[in-house]
Amino acid sequence: MIKSLRGRLFIGLTAIILVTGAIGGTFAYNWAFGEAIEMQDSVLIQLASLAQGHGFSGGQPLHGVEEDTEVWLIESGKAPQGAADDRELFTLRDGLQVATWKSQPVRVLLRTRSDGSRFAVAQPTAVRDETARDVAFRTLLPIAVLIPCLMVVTALVIAHSLRPMVRLAGDLDARRADDMTPLPLEGTPSEMHPFIVSINGLLARMHLLIDQQRRFVADAAHELRTPITALSLQAENLDSVALPETARERVVALKQGMTRTKHLVEQLLALARHEGIASSPAGMPLASLDGVAREVVAGLLPVSLDHGIDLGFALVEPVTVRGEPVMLAAIIRNLLDNALRFTPPGGTIDVGICRENNAAILQVEDTGPGIALADMDQVFEPFFRSSPPEGEGTGLGLSIVKRIVDSLGGGIALENVASAGRSGLRVTIRLPVAEAAAERPE
Repeated sequence: MIKSLRGRLFIGLTAIILVTGAIGGTFAYNWAFGEAIEMQDSVLIQLASLAQGHGFSGGQPLHGVEEDTEVWLIESGKAPQGAADDRELFTLRDGLQVATWKSQPVRVLLRTRSDGSRFAVAQPTAVRDETARDVAFRTLLPIAVLIPCLMVVTALVIAHSLRPMVRLAGDLDARRADDMTPLPLEGTPSEMHPFIVSINGLLARMHLLIDQQRRFVADAAHELRTPITALSLQAENLDSVALPETARERVVALKQGMTRTKHLVEQLLALARHEGIASSPAGMPLASLDGVAREVVAGLLPVSLDHGIDLGFALVEPVTVRGEPVMLAAIIRNLLDNALRFTPPGGTIDVGICRENNAAILQVEDTGPGIALADMDQVFEPFFRSSPPEGEGTGLGLSIVKRIVDSLGGGIALENVASAGRSGLRVTIRLPVAEAAAERPE
């Protein structure tokens, strides 16, 4: 069973064209065949009228008529004479009829002159039928040529008619997963309007659902921030209290757990905040990507020193992009947090910023274990962690980075780095360079 609407339309219309052409061709063939026979009868009548006043000594071809038509004039006299076929012709009545002459069927026209003598104009029926068939087949030629042309035109019309549907499908495929903009009705066939209205209704419901989910996450994370902060302060106050060694170890574990929980809450708030960013960066302010990167790296230097990791710039060039500095800082900070978490002591983290054509390149490369190939397609999903999980991450860092980069009209790529005695992960982010020739922001 054909599932393609285009295939069904083409096969259905093609079948209609072929059946109509066959029926029309049959009628046209029969009509043309009959007309050709009648025309040949008219020729016999005209020839008989010309020979009405002339006598002939016997059967002979008519002069001035093409030889391949094989038209004969037969003089029968006033009484039956000659061969049996000639005598039989004499006995027939005047007019057009079919007879046998010289052992072959002929179409014959007999006439009687005023003096009583008779003559006949005859033509073999095989010649007449062949001529009629040739005329009929020539009548079918335009239909035979028209049918393939109609099939081609039908295919083009179907393709043109379904082009809005194909274009609509392409627009939907090209959209980002969180783009819930309604589909336009203008410029689309009226038959597609119910379909488009249904899709727009579905997009509206999905948008409402996503907003509710985002508000829930943001509200829950915000409500958790206050008690977690209070618990952290209480845990800090225990440092001044004389406690047994076992209790102090438990306080240290408690403080570490509170730190992880606080970090999770902050990441949830960041995720909820950046999921609501508009998809177009055109209205965002200009920002110095290299300046934001310097600030973030400077803030994380003490952490890198504590872990014995060499954090610094491999390349830094002045590049201006459109985006909130807070958003750019969130991108760089999450990438560096991941790199610091997975890079072993003694390792290095290199940050590179440069311009390549019309793209600003941000690259972070570490000397950690990299990402398993099986996990490469899932690392941008919220709360996804490698198997087995490593470190104390929440699984939200790369998800937040991906959402911010998408909202800025950029792209992100991950690549495992492997060479002699070295491994690591290279993250490359491409952002559009700001087109406005404005002053470089501070």
